[in-house]
Amino acid sequence: MARKPVRGLTAAQLQALCGQWPGVTRDTKWGVDMVFSVGGKMFAVMPSDGSEGGRLSFKVGDDRFLALTDQPGIIPAPYLARAHWISITEPQRFATAELAAYILDAYTLVRAKLTKKLQAELGPLPTLKAEKA
Repeated sequence: MARKPVRGLTAAQLQALCGQWPGVTRDTKWGVDMVFSVGGKMFAVMPSDGSEGGRLSFKVGDDRFLALTDQPGIIPAPYLARAHWISITEPQRFATAELAAYILDAYTLVRAKLTKKLQAELGPLPTLKAEKA
């Protein structure tokens, strides 16, 4: 019997995913939004209380912005779209592993903009563990 893929991402799952990555800090902004940053620069935002359908916003590469925002359930992030951020308004449409990969990409993009010295202090980039089938 094939297992149905796990979908969506909760605030607790997001915290568990990137909370241990090198240099990551978490704080609360705009009331209830959990903001994850590296080197003081944001890379992911999600309401901590699960409001707004669990909306998940994060930075994407310039080359992927238009392609991703053409998909159902993904919009340019309000106030941050000019910096190539997207909001996944319906995270349950996406596999948890796919969302985790997007978040790791966001972390990697933002970290790459830090000084070379700070990047070196952070050590190796994290990787995602493959899910058991």
